[in-house]
Amino acid sequence: MGRYTGPNCRLCRRAGEKLFLKGERCYTPRCAVEKRRSTPGDPSRRRRRPTDYGVHLLEKQKAKYIYGVMESQFRKYMADAFEQPGVTGINLLRSLERRLDNVIFLLGFADSRKQARQMVMHGHFRVDGHRTDIPSFQVGVGHSISWKETDKATDYFKERTDGIPKRVVPPWLVLDQSDMTGQILNLPADEDLQQSINSRLIVEFYSR
Repeated sequence: MGRYTGPNCRLCRRAGEKLFLKGERCYTPRCAVEKRRSTPGDPSRRRRRPTDYGVHLLEKQKAKYIYGVMESQFRKYMADAFEQPGVTGINLLRSLERRLDNVIFLLGFADSRKQARQMVMHGHFRVDGHRTDIPSFQVGVGHSISWKETDKATDYFKERTDGIPKRVVPPWLVLDQSDMTGQILNLPADEDLQQSINSRLIVEFYSR
């Protein structure tokens, strides 16, 4: 199955909560979840109580929606998490958090992970000075992330620079506002991971 190209707000309504897929709009009254709390579909149909399988499936889908990962890629993340030492669910979320497109979003260089993914694919960023156009690239401790030099003359870059002071950057990242570069200080701690995802349910889903 290919990448989902429909309305992002529909995914939030399907999950029953805000997944913050559309940047600033998600923080305004225009957010679809604020307007319509019901799930997508015919409102006249009776809503069934979710099964145990459905609860586990929804949690897995929610993680895929948030990080913009397709099923085959998500399975690979899950397989790697099972092989690594430590808590499987934490391993999974830590790998997802370390995706380059996610780090670009967390640093405030893009309004959403979807936008960050497009910018990475178009070659707008450098990792340790090298062009890296793979959104799933796993950043490591000590990596430095910078913009393509020619981008610094664009209106978008100036817009980002003005808005950066409002951004709260996770403690495992450091942002140098003077030249708009980011650095990976350490691996994300448990409390730095996506708190809205119940990784235990995802691990149980793939352990069936």
